[in-house]
Amino acid sequence: MDNNNDIAEFGQPCPIRDVLDQIGDQWSLLILEALAGRRVRFNELNREIGDISRQMLSRTLRRLETDGYISRSVYAEVPPRVEYALTDLGNSFLVPLQTLIRWADENHADICRARRMQHEQNLQKPS
Repeated sequence: MDNNNDIAEFGQPCPIRDVLDQIGDQWSLLILEALAGRRVRFNELNREIGDISRQMLSRTLRRLETDGYISRSVYAEVPPRVEYALTDLGNSFLVPLQTLIRWADENHADICRARRMQHEQNLQKPS
């Protein structure tokens, strides 16, 4: 299939905007990181992430599956067992994701300090 046709039909011509629009939400990166190196059931993922609603988790998993980052496997058991795992594309994304996580860990204190300073400056400004 021609890549230009894919772009015209399914995405934006700007790759970075298209990708970040899909994974730059509040939950996608956490879900992808939680799936690193393992298969996870829905309820386990929901417990692990914690403050995500079941509806938002379901919606985000569906979008990640549609974009090819994760796979969903349904097992014919009673009750049915559903597991999620990273695809090759999802696994390839772990490299930049883990770099971003490491950067965030290393710089979080500085970011918080800058926010606090900005907040204090805003409080000192006359209304």
